[in-house]
Amino acid sequence: MQCVVVYDIVDDNKRGKIADVCQDYGLDRIQYSSFLGDLAPTHQEELMLKLQAVLGKLPGNIQLFPICEKDWHARRIIDQKEESDGKESEDKR
Repeated sequence: MQCVVVYDIVDDNKRGKIADVCQDYGLDRIQYSSFLGDLAPTHQEELMLKLQAVLGKLPGNIQLFPICEKDWHARRIIDQKEESDGKESEDKR
């Protein structure tokens, strides 16, 4: 199942470690503090336990959003890159 993980962590060191754990689970960074990827429900729970362990007692907010197939296919993306060839980016479906 596709999942989005977002977090707001004040401590730079912990924030970097949270990102490393997300990447270890095969998630792709889609924003500075947002990751996306395919995770089975058991891996979702395991990931959240590891993220909690990394965060420890520091303040922070980590959220995982599972996305059903119907909603995944209904998503809309604007991924605009710096234009170097004069072509415009399109809304992806």
